[in-house]
Amino acid sequence: MLENYRSPWLDDDVAPFADSVRRFVTDNLAPREDTWREQHQADRVSWLAAGEMGMILPDVPVEYGGSGGTPAHLAAVLNELSYAGVVGLGLGISHIVGHYILDDGTEAQKQRWLPKIASGEVICSVAMTEPGTGSDLQAVRTRAIRQGDKYIINGAKTFITNGQTSDMVAVVAKTDAAAGAKGISIFLVDTALAGFRRGKCLDKIGMKSQDTSEMYFDDVEVPLECLLGGVEGKGFYTLMKQLPYERAQIAIAAAATMERALALTIEYTKERTVFGKPVLDFQNTRFTLADVKATVLASRTFCDHIIGQWVAGKLDPTLASMGKFWLTERQSEVLDQCLQFFGGYGYMNEYPIARMWADARVARIYGGSNEIQRELVGRSL
Repeated sequence: MLENYRSPWLDDDVAPFADSVRRFVTDNLAPREDTWREQHQADRVSWLAAGEMGMILPDVPVEYGGSGGTPAHLAAVLNELSYAGVVGLGLGISHIVGHYILDDGTEAQKQRWLPKIASGEVICSVAMTEPGTGSDLQAVRTRAIRQGDKYIINGAKTFITNGQTSDMVAVVAKTDAAAGAKGISIFLVDTALAGFRRGKCLDKIGMKSQDTSEMYFDDVEVPLECLLGGVEGKGFYTLMKQLPYERAQIAIAAAATMERALALTIEYTKERTVFGKPVLDFQNTRFTLADVKATVLASRTFCDHIIGQWVAGKLDPTLASMGKFWLTERQSEVLDQCLQFFGGYGYMNEYPIARMWADARVARIYGGSNEIQRELVGRSL
């Protein structure tokens, strides 16, 4: 973390929680990341342990199994996971699905799903993206057709985080193909149902420890109570309402990753010698890292503003989109500059800086590409 700087949202309630999460992540999750990278997924023991720590739904009311905190508690979790380089545990996805249900689900859906999501017993995915359909959510082709007391779902999804391990998938589907955005609904689908099939775990540039996958729905029969909120046509509204918070999550991760990259690089350049003196003693190193430090501090303060607005209930889509595109682009710049100081070792996967550099690239794509974010901000001008 940055020296002599304390984020304003880390108050007397959140700071002890953040300290506990940091110790837990350092001792229990970070050491497992290499194994997760080899097997391309996190283990259920870690999910359950994170649930016991109250890390999955920290801002959900206690009566639904959450920790009863605020978005600041979630920010602390995301901050610590990202700083430690723990990317295999897709807690953010379960958090997003949890808030789909908390905000727009029926009482029965809240009682059924939220306690088990919070405990880590139920791992969630969001089946939104389709082959050929990325940021344009209105173009989804997956269909859910009502037949009496059930829906029949057919379609294919791709780039699904937690795809191999999820127990429940929030499926974005068309219930009325002619109604545009008003024809989109979300279904909470148990992955044990007949007709659901997981595709291959995708071979990615980075994020090797995450089980990003394809999914197929072939005449999957789901009962009426699987329709989120029990009303058709509300899915697009739910997605649009929650997307700013997903983008805020990405921004938080970017800021924490930059801080970690700067710390690692300063440490390395102090120890590594070239021509008989530490790399940090060269003017080019000091000047470049001075620029990096300024960028990291600016990023942290921007990120803290986003968190502050989120906690206050004032986070709007424009701010979230600005934070998402600006911070993820600064993240890529900072990681590239930092990696350069590691020389050939910076290109080796055994060094954290190499994995961070590769993992960061997708942040400019997922959650809505940065080009889309600029378009959204541009419409607000």
